[in-house]
Amino acid sequence: MQTVLISIHLIVVLGLIAVVLLQRSEGGLGLGGGGGGGVSGFMTGRGQANALTRATAILAALFFATSMTLGVMAHRSAAPRSILDGAGNAQPAAQPNAGNLLDTLRQNQGGAQAPAAPAAPAAPAAPEAPQSR
Repeated sequence: MQTVLISIHLIVVLGLIAVVLLQRSEGGLGLGGGGGGGVSGFMTGRGQANALTRATAILAALFFATSMTLGVMAHRSAAPRSILDGAGNAQPAAQPNAGNLLDTLRQNQGGAQAPAAPAAPAAPAAPEAPQSR
């Protein structure tokens, strides 16, 4: 169903582009030719303006309708996501003396065990500033 609606949406978009480009330009370089030439044999003055305006309005309404329908369909097909849904499946907190990731992987593989917590580097007693000469 969604593929059919996307195809209809594409046809409406292409039709809307064509109708907008056929309208009389107010000074730009549209396909209407600025009113002088271009599509002069197709329709004349008022008839062309009324038909193209009406076609633009209908195609714009169809564009909005298909866009909204596609948005609703995409929203309904998406799985609901909530932070509360995953609360029961949360992993237990890591142990404070578990060490780093490499140690944990070695324990899981049955390899040699590294020390649990590496020693922290000693902090300098006072901040050091560069000396000028």
